[in-house]
Amino acid sequence: NMDTSKAGEVGLRKHKRTFLQEVAYGTAGFRMRAENLDHIVYRMGLLSVLFSKHRSGVTGLMVTASHNPEEDNGVKLIDTMGEMMPISWEKYATEIANVSDDLLPDVLRKIIVSENIDVNKSATVSIAMDTRASSVSLVQAASDGIEALNGKCNNFGLLTTPQLHYIVCCQNTQGQYGEPTEEGYYKKLATAFLKLNKERKSSYYKPQLHVDLANGVGAPKLRLFLDYLHGALTIYFYNDGSSGRLNHQCGADFVKLYQAAPLGINLEPDMRCVSFDGDGDRIVFFYKTSQGKFALLDGDKIATLFADYLNELLKSSGLKLSLGLVQTAYANGSSTRYISDIMKVPVACVPTGVKYLHHKAQDFDIGVYFEANGHGTVLFSDKARQVIANQASDNSLDESTKRATIRLATFMDLINQTVGDAISDMLVVETVLSSRDWTCQDWDAAYTDLPSRQIKVKVEDRSVVETTDAERKTTKPTGLQEAIDELAAHYKDGRAFVRPSGTEDVVRVYAEADTQANADQLAYEVGLQVYNRARGTGDKPVPPS
Repeated sequence: NMDTSKAGEVGLRKHKRTFLQEVAYGTAGFRMRAENLDHIVYRMGLLSVLFSKHRSGVTGLMVTASHNPEEDNGVKLIDTMGEMMPISWEKYATEIANVSDDLLPDVLRKIIVSENIDVNKSATVSIAMDTRASSVSLVQAASDGIEALNGKCNNFGLLTTPQLHYIVCCQNTQGQYGEPTEEGYYKKLATAFLKLNKERKSSYYKPQLHVDLANGVGAPKLRLFLDYLHGALTIYFYNDGSSGRLNHQCGADFVKLYQAAPLGINLEPDMRCVSFDGDGDRIVFFYKTSQGKFALLDGDKIATLFADYLNELLKSSGLKLSLGLVQTAYANGSSTRYISDIMKVPVACVPTGVKYLHHKAQDFDIGVYFEANGHGTVLFSDKARQVIANQASDNSLDESTKRATIRLATFMDLINQTVGDAISDMLVVETVLSSRDWTCQDWDAAYTDLPSRQIKVKVEDRSVVETTDAERKTTKPTGLQEAIDELAAHYKDGRAFVRPSGTEDVVRVYAEADTQANADQLAYEVGLQVYNRARGTGDKPVPPS
């Protein structure tokens, strides 16, 4: 029997629950104003110990609030294979965060019983943090929690979120995935990148990047990583944390939202630019067209580039493996058509949220997934890994088949399969562009995005809107879907969907059509239907001027 009373005592003494609002563990874990998080992070330390015993392996705990403003912070837990904590455990995180101090030991005991946890097993938790000032004391709260249940705490200090995911995966795969250290991460990526780019013969592609680091943890880590590349890439740093505020007018989220270059980057036509988000797990590219317009290369564009290249390598290697691409309803209609009609690669659509994309990508031998916001990666099944590795060491193959297979095997090492990773994804994009001798313009020319518009409609209660078919259709309120279908049919390439927000009482509207004016008008008309049929509150949607 495990003594959970010490966990209660330490909590009362050092990490009292002073913030009494109900909180819920969502896709991003817990995120809120940093001063309200202390007791929650302490309790997540406790939960991660139980989770480690339950899994018989090392689990992870990351202190970050990603692209949120600097005064916020957050915490999320990591599963043994470097994936997110399973959905089935989110309810425990929510329950443990909200319970009163005196009942905390009881809730811990309840989880032990309901998950049938062997409390005599040892437990190890690896933890890390981003660069926020509040992260230091929150990491202390986490380690207090881990130690209160006699768990072993590995504190890695400052890391990007994907670096911690990588390390946890290495710790549980006996070194098969890589060496479980920050240096091991750099070595694995650099070795793969240099191998894939050693025969670079390019005339249009230039190995030069302008990188906006969102004033976050990506900046010091990318600097360290450059030492391992021996000059194979030239990188100019912007928003590297030396002066600006975290995520303030910079970072992937800002660039995607405002369709503009971040603070500090004076965009010229021949510059290839990249924005990381605050914790280094999201990335978007952007450039200035020869006509002088800002152009974004978002998650959809990155996904099609990856899938196209993998498709090519699969064909050249002759391997019979299934390749698929997973998107959400927010993916631009042009990208979906390009992938399924021109590339002939199957596309699956899932609800918004990385956990759904990741899960669906596992249905393919090689699954590419990206959210439009720039979070994504490629998953290789055990079968794919085996088949590729076997063929890569087969010396009876002809030269071009063998070369394609070895490239595929090396590509696997360049991808962080645990989670979206800005550094890794950036290196993959560079590898594909250099092997094709492409500029941003060449990449962007594959397909042209349909103009789109997103608006929010305030409602009394977001739960009156229910959706199906990966959020592409509404089932409630009655008549809303029929109204949306009828409105969209009036526009060339018209498509629209609505979904309740996961975090606030608003309904999000997405619309796309052949022109920006039509997309704006369709979004407005659909927004009005939502307002009228789903008990809108406050100002009605305004027609586009």
